[in-house]
Amino acid sequence: MENEKDPAENAESPAASGADSNAPSDALSRTPEELGQEASTAATPTEADSAQPTEKKQSPIKRFFKKVNLYFLLFMVVLVVVGVIAAVNYLNSAKPADDPTVQGQALSQESLKQLANKDASIGDTSQTLTIQGNAVIAGQTLTRGDLNVAGDFQTAGSIQGPSITISGAANFGETQANALQVATNAAVQGSTTLRDLSVAGSATFSGPVTASQLTASRLILSGNAILQIPNHISFTGTSPSRSINSNVVGSGGSVSVNGSDTSGTVNVSTGGSPQPGCFTRITFAQRFAAQPRVIISPVGRGAGLSEFYVDRDATGFSICTANGAPANQAFAFDYFIAG
Repeated sequence: MENEKDPAENAESPAASGADSNAPSDALSRTPEELGQEASTAATPTEADSAQPTEKKQSPIKRFFKKVNLYFLLFMVVLVVVGVIAAVNYLNSAKPADDPTVQGQALSQESLKQLANKDASIGDTSQTLTIQGNAVIAGQTLTRGDLNVAGDFQTAGSIQGPSITISGAANFGETQANALQVATNAAVQGSTTLRDLSVAGSATFSGPVTASQLTASRLILSGNAILQIPNHISFTGTSPSRSINSNVVGSGGSVSVNGSDTSGTVNVSTGGSPQPGCFTRITFAQRFAAQPRVIISPVGRGAGLSEFYVDRDATGFSICTANGAPANQAFAFDYFIAG
């Protein structure tokens, strides 16, 4: 039988079949059943071996999170959120804005009856009242907001207001303004009648200027300008004062002046025994800035017989004679003063 074979042969069979080389030293003295039982016992894991933890395989996601820095991951999340918000805002701004719509409302017969009351409110600010036909308002009309007129605006009466601003062209038939201020240029194509004209700055007229009276504190002709006066020139103003030298005029003589600082006449009536010297001193009502030029013209035989001369300064002038004037004579001297 198989069990009665030589133990040496049984010992060789495990070696030949590839058994564990770490067999016990008394394997030759044991039966194959005992060796098989011992091998099965060695193959069974002990409690100590089963108590050791076995290494589990980790998922790819966990391995990725271990390799990536947590702060970097949070930064990427925030960056993505900001990019999404910016994209949404750009798309919203690229959309065309919706045109505002004004809601209209038809005016019923009941609403028309409400307008006959003393005070009635129709609709609200978001609605529009449209009148297809003409409208006649017998009483006063108050517009609390702006008044926009799409067509022509005509009025049979006057327009009153604290101010009026016209951005475009305006045509006025007859206009009366208490005070007119023009910020920029003003062009008048036709004739203009002004009661009072006050110009704070310079004024330039390219054409002729016609005025019944022109008052100027200073008149300057520039370049090759010509002053043409076809009519008479009258120099008016306050009459200057005069003083008399009774010895030169003579006993019972008199002197009077009639004119202005620019032109006038000095009337002389000599008395008895006139003496050489200055008849009179003429003092200007308004002194000149510098010594003026005095032109004297004798009037009458007595003035011609007098060897007269003039003393002058910025405040006035004196008419004098080198010899005694004829006694009991009436004569005059006309004068013209230029600065």
